Amino acid sequence: MRLLRALLLSCAIVVTARAETVLTVAMTAGDIPITTGIPDQGSEGVRFVGYSLYDALILFDLSHADRAAELRPGLATSWTVDPENPKRWIFKLREGVKWHDGCPFTANDVVWNFKRIMDKTVPQFDPLQFALGRGYVGNVASVDTPDDHTVAITMDRPHALFPGLLPQVMLISPCNAEALKYDRDALMFHPSGTGPYRIQRLVPHERLELSRNDDYWDKGRVPKHDRLVLLPMPEASTRTAALLAGQVNFIEAPDPDAIPRLKSAGMNVIVNSYPHNWAYQLNFVNGPFTDIRVRRAANHAINRDDVVELLGGTAMAGYSTAPPGMPYYGNPVKYEYDPKQATALLKEAGCYPCKVNFAISTSGSGQMHPLPMNELVKSQLDAVGFDVTLASMDWNALLNVARGGVDKFPEFSGVNISRNLVDPFNGLVRHVWTGQWAPVGGNWGHYQSPETEALVGKIFSEFDDAKRNVLLTQLHEVMNEQAVMIWVAHDLNPRALSPKLKGFVQARSWFQDLTPIVVTP
Repeated sequence: MRLLRALLLSCAIVVTARAETVLTVAMTAGDIPITTGIPDQGSEGVRFVGYSLYDALILFDLSHADRAAELRPGLATSWTVDPENPKRWIFKLREGVKWHDGCPFTANDVVWNFKRIMDKTVPQFDPLQFALGRGYVGNVASVDTPDDHTVAITMDRPHALFPGLLPQVMLISPCNAEALKYDRDALMFHPSGTGPYRIQRLVPHERLELSRNDDYWDKGRVPKHDRLVLLPMPEASTRTAALLAGQVNFIEAPDPDAIPRLKSAGMNVIVNSYPHNWAYQLNFVNGPFTDIRVRRAANHAINRDDVVELLGGTAMAGYSTAPPGMPYYGNPVKYEYDPKQATALLKEAGCYPCKVNFAISTSGSGQMHPLPMNELVKSQLDAVGFDVTLASMDWNALLNVARGGVDKFPEFSGVNISRNLVDPFNGLVRHVWTGQWAPVGGNWGHYQSPETEALVGKIFSEFDDAKRNVLLTQLHEVMNEQAVMIWVAHDLNPRALSPKLKGFVQARSWFQDLTPIVVTP
């Protein structure tokens, strides 16, 4: 009888035990993003690793699919400009937050983190974090703590756009970093943040496994699954096959040709418009694109409808940096497909044939399907009189070219790096302001003009949102008039999910919130 009771009890335990739920994501990244703070692998690293392990002072509201993501409180509950000093931003900090290692989050921790990416004299300074973060904090003059729950960040100039940069500045635990003696390899395997997930296991170049942080400060965002597994899969066909085989249940950028097959297999293929463009940043120091006629010729050469068809309708034609519907879109010049006009402009500029060399990637964060897309663009440019060479490299290598700038890589006429427009600074200003000339920031080709410099100065000093949008609209229109890029497409952010996943809301943002996803049996 005792044996029977024991058997019945063990059966009951088996029946009532809940199976572990695992969300397994195939990223387009070629490697695991670093886990030591601000991730590498582009903004995809921020999306999957940064916002899983860490928080920033300010975050994005990613809970809506019907409107652009707006700023929301993160580790700071509020922020405002000092009424007595327009260069000084004051942040009130969230109380009661703990790092994954159990240490309390403090105002001094924020100062420590900013010094980590700004001050070469402190022991926690990290050169890689400096390289990844200086585009966001490059105009910060000082950080101090007026009291235990307040941080004041003073800029080197009035900077009305600064709050929009902070969601990409991940904060790590000083307690943990000091215990590990600032060893970068140790921090990779043992990171400590305040985010909704904790690290469980890292297999270099293969997988990153995270577990739910049940003590997360934002109780509405405690993950609704037990574990998150991130796998680098740069090839679209590999990601698609992995989803169909059940190896993963969430993939980025599925193979466009396989979308009908995915749908017939019951997969949910999701798209949504969001501010992101696939374009070429150009060399304004030397080479053909210093001539505006050549830049305009390149834009007239692109048959964007062919690009959209190549992508199976998962993109929209791109004629400008911002897509229609953005508050600062305005009425930009639209360079329609006109191959005869393109050829005439090249001949007028005395560049026929016109040799150009583009740095491109084989995969990567937001790069969509870079090899077939670049081959199609090359054929269209060559058809009107260009002679295009494509220099392909992995994603991180291309990011190094982008961060190095045209002075370090003068051999390239342009770089093909897709850009998210998560805020006006990243979307517009960094591409045309001399204060963002690479290697300091995102102006790879060192574009400059008196008109854009004057507009950027006015934008920084305008703290009224409506008035600032008028200035941003003017800047966007000037960028098109000057043909500062070769614009090709706006991504519609395609993803394919197993039917076993419920609750995902595809935000109109480059960043996404994975925590609401429920994995069903």
